[in-house]
Amino acid sequence: MEEFNLAKKLEENINRVFIGKADVVENLLICLFAGGHILLEDVPGVGKTTLAGVLAKSMEGSFGRIQFTPDTLPGDVAGVSIYNMKTNEFEYRPGPIMNQILLADEINRTSPKTQASLLEAMAEGQVTVDGLIHRLPEPFMVIATQNPIEFIGTYSLPEAQMDRFMMRLSIGYPEREQEIQMAVQFLSGQTPDKVEAVCKAKDILKIKEAVAGITVKESILGYMEDIIALTREEERFVLGASPRAMLALMRASQAKAFLLGRDYVKPDDVKAVALQVLLHRLVLSSEARIQKAGAEGILRSLILKANIPLE
Repeated sequence: MEEFNLAKKLEENINRVFIGKADVVENLLICLFAGGHILLEDVPGVGKTTLAGVLAKSMEGSFGRIQFTPDTLPGDVAGVSIYNMKTNEFEYRPGPIMNQILLADEINRTSPKTQASLLEAMAEGQVTVDGLIHRLPEPFMVIATQNPIEFIGTYSLPEAQMDRFMMRLSIGYPEREQEIQMAVQFLSGQTPDKVEAVCKAKDILKIKEAVAGITVKESILGYMEDIIALTREEERFVLGASPRAMLALMRASQAKAFLLGRDYVKPDDVKAVALQVLLHRLVLSSEARIQKAGAEGILRSLILKANIPLE
């Protein structure tokens, strides 16, 4: 299948530059092909910005970057209307959001009002400026980053916005051999900015169509719903997974199956993406936090508890 070959070619190209993090690259592409957005939460310097740029270059897509600060305004994201004295009309000046891949760098450094300016774009693929709707280019994906160890001058993302991200990922430090290989590539001039495109943005739309056509049997949907229901019934969570989480889990499972070369979803596909899709949407109760319960451990146990359908 042409779409599958293009997807694997894109994956290989990114892995060639972004060394030693094949699982992160795969989940990034799962989000892209499933029409989702991603939150990269990690310490500085592990390649969050590089990953976003390499993805945009590899698919020959337009790339926009917003460095969020406490004084960043919604207009700095979505754009503004400016009065043109020659035509006596207001003209829309697009913001960085009018790109196919948008890097929202250090999103937790800006105010909740500015964070909220991304919500319409992420949910509906459009922005409204002075009452006028402007459609975003397709494909469109937000890759947001935040530093989990800094708290001074930061604003925690509200649950409503966390729920807009299909996955939250952590890149982590590379292994010794991988870090040396990165240095060798850098010395030889093979820097991320020199990565070549292996497909076009319009090819991503074809891949997304193929992913949307992956078969999901009713029994598999029931398995997903069982996992979602268990998070809502769990007493240690004050907030379980939302219906949006169910849809995100379904789409991510389809994309996972597609990348494995299958035209149908298996329970293993659901289990492979469930942690990344659901964990950031769950909120521990006060009692669970006092008891130092881990949300990840609880979710893993719930996934194991769900009844796996017979194929």
